[in-house]
Amino acid sequence: MLAGDAPPVTVVRVLPDVVRLDRTFDYAVPEAWKADGRAERLRVGSIVRITLGGRRLRGWVTEVGVDPPPDVELQPLAQLTGMGPPADVVSLASWAAWRWAGSTVHLLRASSPSRVVTHPFGTRTVADGGDGSPQPYGQGGSRQEQSRHIAVASEGSLQGYDGLFDRSGSVTTLRCPPADNGTAVARAAARRGDSLIVVPTPADARRVAADLESQGVRVALGFDDWAIAAAGATVVGTLTAVWLPMPRLAAVAVFDEHAESLQSERAPTWHARDVALERARRVGAPAVLVSPVPTLEALEAGELWTVDRSAERDGWPAVEVLDRRLDDPVRGGLFAEGLRDRLAAAGGKVAVVLNRKGRGRLLACKTCGELARTSDGRVPMRLEDEELVAADGSERRPVVCAECGSTVLRILRMGVTRAREELAALVGEPVGEMTSEAGALGQERIVIGTEAVLWRLPSATAVVFLDFDQELLAPRQRAAEQALALLARGARLAGGRRNGGRLVIQTLQPDHPVVAAAVRADPSIVATVEQARRRTLGLSPYGAQARVSGPGAEAFIAALRQDEGTEVSIRGPLDGNYLLRARSHEPLLDLLARTPRPAERLRVEVDPLRV
Repeated sequence: MLAGDAPPVTVVRVLPDVVRLDRTFDYAVPEAWKADGRAERLRVGSIVRITLGGRRLRGWVTEVGVDPPPDVELQPLAQLTGMGPPADVVSLASWAAWRWAGSTVHLLRASSPSRVVTHPFGTRTVADGGDGSPQPYGQGGSRQEQSRHIAVASEGSLQGYDGLFDRSGSVTTLRCPPADNGTAVARAAARRGDSLIVVPTPADARRVAADLESQGVRVALGFDDWAIAAAGATVVGTLTAVWLPMPRLAAVAVFDEHAESLQSERAPTWHARDVALERARRVGAPAVLVSPVPTLEALEAGELWTVDRSAERDGWPAVEVLDRRLDDPVRGGLFAEGLRDRLAAAGGKVAVVLNRKGRGRLLACKTCGELARTSDGRVPMRLEDEELVAADGSERRPVVCAECGSTVLRILRMGVTRAREELAALVGEPVGEMTSEAGALGQERIVIGTEAVLWRLPSATAVVFLDFDQELLAPRQRAAEQALALLARGARLAGGRRNGGRLVIQTLQPDHPVVAAAVRADPSIVATVEQARRRTLGLSPYGAQARVSGPGAEAFIAALRQDEGTEVSIRGPLDGNYLLRARSHEPLLDLLARTPRPAERLRVEVDPLRV
């Protein structure tokens, strides 16, 4: 046994990989393992095989050196599979299971390597220190003290970003323009040592990793490099990167912390931003949340730093608002007057966003203006296969106005497919179509689609939002914040105004704070309004809530109601969903943790983004 190694353990505590069970059991370490060295390799987080209820199961070691229970003959461990999440990540997973009202098993699955790892190994690239030894990147040198205002002379400038990571244990929220690609902040984090860098997309991860590697940084790129991370490296990846092993975590950076892709879609609905902040807090590492449009959660979490106002304005494209308040809602159509000229003037690639699929969503008679509705007037009708079909499928009839008998209807809320046809006719050139399910990059200069077009196009000269009121008026608590995030994504695609980037917004609400924030390149306009509104209503981050759904929801809610003295209010059901609200997370999460789960399937979403 090597000096400093822990002595062989006799009894360990194991959490079986069974979600519904979610409890630990004690197992004996076989004598043979003590002889061949396997006992010495057992650590908290090690992945083992156990026998439970006559079944061979995977499990994680959660404690070592446990005092064996008296007068009980323990079963031996069946197999040592390999490395699993280290002790600090196991503890983090236990905290996250409480924080998002889920199973620790789910979190340990998320933090375990996808392949068997028996020991940490290798790195991707290292800088040569001159004598053949690895040289840590960027060590040495002095850092200048910075104020909350960072002077950034040009896009990608390194000036000022080192100061973000100077204070151990601090949390800083950096508001930077959409055109900033994050390279300077990532390099500043890596200069401090092994850093955790979380980004919203795999493409972002590859780009940041490649840049850091070009600087001689040891990089572990996502879970494919789990063993490299375990050996010590700067970790770059999407939301699951927060669970990778990092024995020497020195700094944390979360890019585009506003991105919804940073929250797990599966329950427990943990958020990578909050897990990363907790991980940094536990080791006293500085953390930086980066976004062109910081969420209120980020603004509450840390001190706000901004770049120079001129640099922030230059990092946003020029924004043109097409005011549609005086347009005829029936005869005006989807395209504002002057849109054709603006599309022609764009010259290069143009992305046109319409967050509705299909052909027609709302129709009106071109003659009398009456909406196409069912015979009882309750449900709007859509155009499908040359027939009018009720939105709920309850009625079908020919394309005839029930009020005046006209057979000519105008689509008021058309989907992407019909909009592509009309847009092609308007501009006199082919128009491509792209949604999350269909569409490929072609030769068309103009591409229309849902917001997926903003993620799948590599770049564009201009981005047009045809019906932005759909985002502004969405019946969601975070509608304003999410609408501004959508504009920021379009702004990043178009590029800064100095490079000719343009955003065109068609709206009936040109004075809305979201529109004003984009025009002035000042996201604080929305933040100020939203802070006041959410404080008054007790909404996140000034309150806590959870959505409960699934076949077992009714029974679970009934059990919750029996808990006396709770500080949690229960609303619903609405469409089978219940909403739980409290002034803070503790009473809500404690109530969820102590209430037994029903046998039926249940989904609990803590802090849902779309409610």
